[in-house]
Amino acid sequence: MTRHIAIVQGHPDPARHHLLNAMADAYAEAATAAGHEVRRIEVARLEFPLLRTQEDFETGALPPGLEQAREDMRWAEHWVFLFPLWHGTMPALLKGFLEHIFRPGFAMEYKKGGFPKRLLAGRSARIIVTMGMPVLLYRWYFGAYGVRSFERSMLGFAGIKPIRENFYGLSFADEKKRSRWLDEMRDYGRRAR
Repeated sequence: MTRHIAIVQGHPDPARHHLLNAMADAYAEAATAAGHEVRRIEVARLEFPLLRTQEDFETGALPPGLEQAREDMRWAEHWVFLFPLWHGTMPALLKGFLEHIFRPGFAMEYKKGGFPKRLLAGRSARIIVTMGMPVLLYRWYFGAYGVRSFERSMLGFAGIKPIRENFYGLSFADEKKRSRWLDEMRDYGRRAR
């Protein structure tokens, strides 16, 4: 079954030498070869201001540079987010992007006195995170708090499930291990997971 996939590459550096770019490429190429339709969003190449007020969040216009990104995400049934772990969570640029995209009317519809309607139900997501520390340290000692917050407060709250995650510790990764990770991305891409 063909699926619509949006890949959000959230590394704030637009240079192409990062492992996350190779991971996004491997996922996208395998998904396309398997017959899935893929749209890619590279957050580092987008221009947008930060949201500074509640009024901007609730009623402000979406910056023109983000209209296509939002449409690509609306079109997709499965979302893939890739980002490096910075200070325990996603980079600020990706967070700023998501704050724009997830404004009222896209992710949730707010009602007075009631629980918001989840507008993204029926979609799934995969979160791929690289980090400079051992994965076990982040997952078990720190509780993966930054990624958990993203899963629960944004994706899950909007109705997205299942949400799968993969963490990759770069501090001890040799070329053989990185090659295995790219094979993993190809497998996820083929299966649209």
